[in-house]
Amino acid sequence: MSIRRLPLPLLMTACVALSACQRPAEPPPPVETVEVASPEEGGAVSTAPVDVDTAPEPAPVTDPDPTAVDWAPMTLAGATASISCELDYANAGDGDVLSAFDHDALHAALEPCAERGVARLRFKGRVTQDFTRLVQRLASVADELKIGKRVLDIDSSGGMVEEAIRAGDVIAGTRWTIWVREGAVCHSSCVFLLAGGDTRLIGGRVGIHRIIRMSSSATTRAELNRELRAVYGRVRDYLERNGAAVAVADLMMAVPNRSLRILTPDELKLYGLDGVNPAQDDLDRLRLMRKCGQDFVARRDAYVRAFDSTCNAPDRDVEQMANCGLELRTKYGFPDEQCPTESPLSEFDLVDALAAAAGNASRLRILGVPIGEPRPAARQPKPAPARPAPADAASTAESPTASEPADAGDAATSEGEAETPIRD
Repeated sequence: MSIRRLPLPLLMTACVALSACQRPAEPPPPVETVEVASPEEGGAVSTAPVDVDTAPEPAPVTDPDPTAVDWAPMTLAGATASISCELDYANAGDGDVLSAFDHDALHAALEPCAERGVARLRFKGRVTQDFTRLVQRLASVADELKIGKRVLDIDSSGGMVEEAIRAGDVIAGTRWTIWVREGAVCHSSCVFLLAGGDTRLIGGRVGIHRIIRMSSSATTRAELNRELRAVYGRVRDYLERNGAAVAVADLMMAVPNRSLRILTPDELKLYGLDGVNPAQDDLDRLRLMRKCGQDFVARRDAYVRAFDSTCNAPDRDVEQMANCGLELRTKYGFPDEQCPTESPLSEFDLVDALAAAAGNASRLRILGVPIGEPRPAARQPKPAPARPAPADAASTAESPTASEPADAGDAATSEGEAETPIRD
């Protein structure tokens, strides 16, 4: 008898039996998207000219010279920048707001940080040409003052794509750690800055969407696509040379500019936008092998892996990750006697020594850990504070992530925010 001729009750029973044999499909992981303001208020905006007839493919991109500093007069319209010598922003704040950007003014702002060798730039605003100039100038003055550890503590909704690429290359050439702290965001073109950082600590929210061509003369979808192919080609080239996945550019293409696709912690790691920069890590391994030896590099690798698996958890705030990383170091023999400044989180050792020498051990604190006193063997992490809409990506000041962790025989390591050491 044909199934079509079965009585209705039998047919229904057969259908139910068949459906019972099928496994219910597992729902795909949730994808978070949010609506955003107009591109002029942030976004990923491209205005660079492209010739859709003769240059459908991207022209070769040359790395900017980080030493060629532009000291032309500048302002930070609609943005604020502060300099602090402290990594503990929760207790010490963000330092002094910069109001002048000439050499003498920036030298005076950074000079107090020279003794401990650590400086943090807190920047809130769009990515523009003046942002690129600011990072370039501060890196130049930091070199003069021998401040080797630099943190970009950023909160940005995006800006100009071409400037983000230029700024990212400057960041890559002048060795910055990047934080997106709790409550902060790194959206749109700001994501390109993450690719340039030596280490990325993310506690806030990182989002992407399509690049918009504000100066486009396209009248058809095909013409607009040819323009965007040239722009995205430059983006892919930039991501590739900085150790990030070019898949980020492809994912951007599928998200309307009026929306934001929020990247999950797993995606940030997958795309190479969180933790230690893989491209820089390859260079550092060679340098450390020559300077500190193979055993140091092996322990450092183990520490990084251990930090990533033990301390760098989405449910921890920056302070908890930092304390975890500091307590984890001793298991791997850090700070190292031969290479103390190359050891994970060495910036905290410098601050400890200075505080003890100044007799302020009882008053100063680094990320909630009393300076000059033995660090607790294993403190129970306090409950993470309620986070605002943007996950907080912040104060993981130089977390071991940057320094590569892994257990003595086990190890673990991209607008999330584990404490990672700032690279020299």
